Amino acid sequence: MKISVIGTGYVGLVSGACFAEFGWNVTCIDKSSERIESLKQGIIPIYEPGLDDLVLSNVRAGRLSFSLDYAPAVEDSDAVFIAVGTPSRRGDGHADLTYVYAAAEEIASHLAGYTVVVDKSTVPVGTARKVAEIIRKANPNADFDVASNPEFLREGSAIGDFMRPDRVVIGAESERAKAVLKELYRPLYQIETPMVFTTLETAELIKYASNAFLAAKISFINEISALCEKTGADIKAISKGMGLDKRIGSKFLQAGPGYGGSCFPKDVSALIRIFHDNNLEPHILEAVTEVNLNQKMRLAYRVINLLGQDLTQKTIAVLGLTFKPETDDMREAPSLVIVPELIKAGAHIKACDPQGVREAKKLLPESVEYLDSPYDAVKDADAVIILTEWNQFRGLDLELIKKQMNGTLFADFRNIYDRSLVEKAGFTYIAVGR
Repeated sequence: MKISVIGTGYVGLVSGACFAEFGWNVTCIDKSSERIESLKQGIIPIYEPGLDDLVLSNVRAGRLSFSLDYAPAVEDSDAVFIAVGTPSRRGDGHADLTYVYAAAEEIASHLAGYTVVVDKSTVPVGTARKVAEIIRKANPNADFDVASNPEFLREGSAIGDFMRPDRVVIGAESERAKAVLKELYRPLYQIETPMVFTTLETAELIKYASNAFLAAKISFINEISALCEKTGADIKAISKGMGLDKRIGSKFLQAGPGYGGSCFPKDVSALIRIFHDNNLEPHILEAVTEVNLNQKMRLAYRVINLLGQDLTQKTIAVLGLTFKPETDDMREAPSLVIVPELIKAGAHIKACDPQGVREAKKLLPESVEYLDSPYDAVKDADAVIILTEWNQFRGLDLELIKKQMNGTLFADFRNIYDRSLVEKAGFTYIAVGR
């Protein structure tokens, strides 16, 4: 089968490379000449473990190619996936569908023969029908169906999520469209992957509901963590005790500085807007968003208060800037709230992150000093804060760090250290909910 993927961002590039790995012929299309040229040279524009090797091997095998032009790839495709960005729209939080609709109009003029146009981007309820309307208006003679196939890729483990998913959700109305998508995902039938076939609207809402529920779990456990700090309870033990209940599960019950990334913040915001558009009040979702912001601010002020409010003579080492490990994604990362608050209080920030520095420099205040090694970052610091649980930060030489620092505050905001070990090294240890 032949596939075109519109968009070479995170979802488009991973999906295209994985479909090629299935054995299909894939062309990834993008408007950015710089990005396409880089990909043709084997330069991957995003950091995702294993993606560079996957792309290179499939390019060499002749199954994966990159192009600026919709033709002739779209003309020859059995399916065309729309995998462009849907960022939060400024002012109202709704998903910005500008790129989705522009892609649909461009696709329409190149359709030849029966084609399934698939929304892979995260889009509000009703988008698939609007895409169909745009294509039909631009090309009344086109033989096509529109389907919804939301992605459930976690940054840092996206290839595994695509190749061994919990489920594949497909919203399609015609048997022809279902047959094409069944064939595309045929390799997953061999590992008995559940396939959920449903209506267009249901598929679109499954994606939002899933992400919002996971975000709610994070905000819930973070709210409980604040209570733990007041009562002396241990959030890690609470998470374990809760997670052993099969009705609840242990995933996304790890207390920390709040959720971030490219999906949860914008998807919760977009779902809130969808509720409002349908004259409904999303009470839980609005609380999830409020708790998430409060958690970031609360942790920033724990450090500020412990260091004495006025931090003009204080240096703080921040270990980890990305919203999670194994990615270079800085979108909505807790560091984007916590670091500016520390700077506002007068602190000098020395930061270290294995992959996020390039993006951090665009988003954080210019005064932040970036170091390659955590041991360089902590030199002469009054406090150290762990904001991202990179493996490089899990086994630090605590005694060496203590010797290099001026102060003793060790803020473990990912709960990756044992209190007794840190305190034995001479630190004042604080964590989340412990």
